[in-house]
Amino acid sequence: MSCGEPHEKDCSEVLDHLYEYLDREMPEGECADFQVHLDECSPCLEKYGLEQAVKKLVKRCCGHDDVPSDLRSKVMGRIDLIRAGETVPEVSVLEQAKKEQAQREQAAASEEGTGPAGATGSHDARSRTARAE
Repeated sequence: MSCGEPHEKDCSEVLDHLYEYLDREMPEGECADFQVHLDECSPCLEKYGLEQAVKKLVKRCCGHDDVPSDLRSKVMGRIDLIRAGETVPEVSVLEQAKKEQAQREQAAASEEGTGPAGATGSHDARSRTARAE
């Protein structure tokens, strides 16, 4: 994508870092360069506006869901792997984080002597036996 005009920052570079800009995770000096490019390049500005609208929609519709606390670090780790050209595991980051969260909750419940639903250990064992049959 390009408007055909020469820019100090290439359009592909701008679009590669669009979410860093949207999420305010870009260093201050780069933000100014990014804004200059958006002011000069209508196709990139249009893409920015679209992504900004999608982000607002997602926040409005899904902003109340609990997210596992370590999901961000796992996602960023995967992004780093991809950028480095390394193989990325097939398991979804969100599914992996949910699984680990469930394991932590189960371990905490076991320490308290209750199962996942607050049942006692013997009742939990009977439930597992009944499910297995």
